[in-house]
Amino acid sequence: MSSKENKARVDIYAKITDRIVAELEKGVRPWIKPWSAANAKGRITRPLRHNGLAYQGINTLLLWSEAVSKGFVSPTWMTFKQSIELGGHVRKGETGATVVYASRFTRMETDDRGEEVERGIPFLKAYTVFCADQIEGLPEQYYLNPAPATDPVERIAHADAFFANTGAVIRHGGNQAYFNPSLDIV
Repeated sequence: MSSKENKARVDIYAKITDRIVAELEKGVRPWIKPWSAANAKGRITRPLRHNGLAYQGINTLLLWSEAVSKGFVSPTWMTFKQSIELGGHVRKGETGATVVYASRFTRMETDDRGEEVERGIPFLKAYTVFCADQIEGLPEQYYLNPAPATDPVERIAHADAFFANTGAVIRHGGNQAYFNPSLDIV
């Protein structure tokens, strides 16, 4: 690997780490309730690609953090090029969020015994995405807010039965989800 490739990889890791550390220093734990209850309107939405597929892994945390810090409501994110392909344009002065794509490719190499072997080589690529809230001229579907859920918590019968059988004291209310060990309640 060249020093340029190594520097790029280190910069991606450093950028993500710096973002998480900055959130922690502000007293925000980015992996715990990374949404605004006021904006959630009874729903919690994972960040979505322009095609409706949900982001996964660290990208979910990065985009939740970005959305909360900038007050974005739309869950949809896309690259600059994708916004143009859809007929939109990113507003002047807007800055994007970094997401990463991790994968691997295989390469044939000769081992110490002179035999050809496949070697898996992992790679990480960073790219920039913008929230639909930062883009003008997209088709209406990217701006429509989802209809509020009539029942924000859809009951799951077998889950209710499981918790009923545990004997745990479960209380509903407030805007935090947690276990209180001193009172022994959920």
